[in-house]
Amino acid sequence: MVFIVALFLTKNKTIFQNKSQSGLVYNGNEKIEDLVNRDTDGDGVSDWEEGLFGTDPTRRDTNGDGILDSVEIAKLQGQSSINGDLNLGNGSTENLSQTEQLSRELLSTLATLNQAGSVDQTTVDTLSNSLIAKIQDSGARKIFRYSDLKIIKNDTRQDIVNYNNTLTVIYKKYPFPKDTVIDIIDEFVIDEETVDESVLAKLDPIIKQYNNIIAEMVKMNVPEDVALLHLATLNSLQKLSENLADIRLYENDIVVSVSALSQYDSTTDNLIIATNNLLKELSLRLK
Repeated sequence: MVFIVALFLTKNKTIFQNKSQSGLVYNGNEKIEDLVNRDTDGDGVSDWEEGLFGTDPTRRDTNGDGILDSVEIAKLQGQSSINGDLNLGNGSTENLSQTEQLSRELLSTLATLNQAGSVDQTTVDTLSNSLIAKIQDSGARKIFRYSDLKIIKNDTRQDIVNYNNTLTVIYKKYPFPKDTVIDIIDEFVIDEETVDESVLAKLDPIIKQYNNIIAEMVKMNVPEDVALLHLATLNSLQKLSENLADIRLYENDIVVSVSALSQYDSTTDNLIIATNNLLKELSLRLK
């Protein structure tokens, strides 16, 4: 947790309005998200942010100079607005990585709880578990549907033969590089404290091969009887491709990369299961 916050602070000094949907509860009945987003004086700056800047969360204009606290704080941050999407000085909208988003959410939550005087060991443990869950929770970005396939209705045994032959051609057409993913990850992790980020570039040809196979599997004719198994294999392959692409992001988005590393085994297992189910069905139909 400390590492992620430190990483955020070294990259970006802007303050934000938190939009967390945390389910954590403070004082038995008040949600942390309500505390984080509370703006007592309605000036567009949450109470916890006002605490960071030394302004009064109960007064819209703390120093009485006729300028709202929100405007003064925005000027300090080089922002035109502190609400909604952050606007940088050049008018562009800030594009945050998941690491930065998670760091900001964590920072705002800790700042809010600290001001409320409720940061004890139980709170720390709860936040730690919540952070771990978020890092491990990553669904597929693209999911193929039945309607995306070129389904052959009333398929015959010859259709199954043609389908099997097409799959064989595809996998021969796109042979995988010599380095395996496990070899690359082992080379990437030097020891418990050191990694070699440059090694992850070896994942690029593997990702490319996966994507080529996916593209071919979408275009090929699929007999109706094996369509669902084909779809399961296709989506498992897509998820694995995304998984490797996320691991590749270690340098720029460490949370996404670590999440992908933690999911690699299960993602691979799912692909193996889906592929085996498809091959078993083809074997039965080709006998």
